[in-house]
Amino acid sequence: MRIGRHYGEPIAYRFEPKVAELVLREWLDEAGVTLRPQWRLAQVDWAGDRIGAIVSDSGDRLGAHCFVDATYEGDLLARAGVSYAAGRDGRSRFGESLAGRQELLPNHHQFGVAVSAAARDGGLLPYVQPYSAIGPLGHGDGKLQSYCYRICLTEDPQRLPLAEPAGYDPDRYLLVRRYLAALGDSADLRHFMGIGQLPNGKVDVNSGGPVSTNLLGASWDYPEAGVERRAQIAAEHQAWAQGLLYLLATDRAVPIRLRQQLGRFGLPADEFARTGHWPPQLYVRDARRMLGEYVLTQHDLQAGRSQRVADAIGMGGYNIDIREVQWVAAPISRFPDVFDEVLTEGYLSVPVPPYPLPYRVLLPPRDECANLLVSTCISASHIAFASFRMEPQLMIAGHAAGVAAALAVETDSTVQDVDTGRLQAILRAQGQVLEP
Repeated sequence: MRIGRHYGEPIAYRFEPKVAELVLREWLDEAGVTLRPQWRLAQVDWAGDRIGAIVSDSGDRLGAHCFVDATYEGDLLARAGVSYAAGRDGRSRFGESLAGRQELLPNHHQFGVAVSAAARDGGLLPYVQPYSAIGPLGHGDGKLQSYCYRICLTEDPQRLPLAEPAGYDPDRYLLVRRYLAALGDSADLRHFMGIGQLPNGKVDVNSGGPVSTNLLGASWDYPEAGVERRAQIAAEHQAWAQGLLYLLATDRAVPIRLRQQLGRFGLPADEFARTGHWPPQLYVRDARRMLGEYVLTQHDLQAGRSQRVADAIGMGGYNIDIREVQWVAAPISRFPDVFDEVLTEGYLSVPVPPYPLPYRVLLPPRDECANLLVSTCISASHIAFASFRMEPQLMIAGHAAGVAAALAVETDSTVQDVDTGRLQAILRAQGQVLEP
């Protein structure tokens, strides 16, 4: 509603990044929140069964009665020794039919044309995995879905060009060129990206299709990586996306109609000025997931409204959504020969009804930590997290975590002993929907 007022509307479902940042900063200012954007966690100091303080890499020490880990990565929960998992579970772990390695089936994120996986040296193209290495169907391999940058572009005449990025190597995009050649005259911008309209001539670019701004396989190291390695991974994704945009906008191997489609756009001069008009945050779709007091699974999601949860703190409401995990060199028979052709593996999109979120998914096991709440890397299977991971659910969980933390401080209790009835009463009074 706050963003809607900015545009003179009751509510805005599509908005410019700069407007979203403006509203978020207003909320933080109104709540008296102190931001420490360069603060990096280095150490957790304990006080009995509780986190006594967290310490930065520069030695800055912050003590509190209660802590909330709301990060994409779950670094605080990991440093605190709380149990967690990362990547795909096998089907047998939680009895989930959708878990693990997926079938190589047609979908709109799959190659619909034959694209060779062979590199010029006889090996495979970069990032493409051999078929023999992907494991059996339903296998839990710990691999993560692909990451990308959500890019804002504009048609404004004052737009900045999609310039050649530093270190641009056209050979890195051999997979793109082969896909373009196989598509022929049918090649269109929709084969490479999804574009959502924003106000004032801007668009939101997300991944779309089997070759896109997603960089398959480059995310797998991210959850356990250190600061420098994470920066390298982010830079690798940025270089890939910038190079892809540059190629599609300028390269003569690209059909002129497609070049003209993308040529209408450039980077907005009024967005992300501090980071070269490029988004500062890599889209970390999933990383660590806590294994806490209760593990949310596929069964909870599919039970939906029929499941009564005594400690519900909100309702989840998005399909199970996993982006492509890897490019695979699949042996495709085209008589009389068999060719290694690139297919994507891992994409999954399954609708589920609205489902209740238990307070327990925010809680570490009682014997592991008594004063930590986790609102992003909640206690969930990989399948369940693939629905939860969207921003509305993150905000619902963050709201509940904040109220619960305040109650824990007020009553000098552990987070596990917060009065859930009182928590729910406060959430309802603040407008939260706890049941269908």
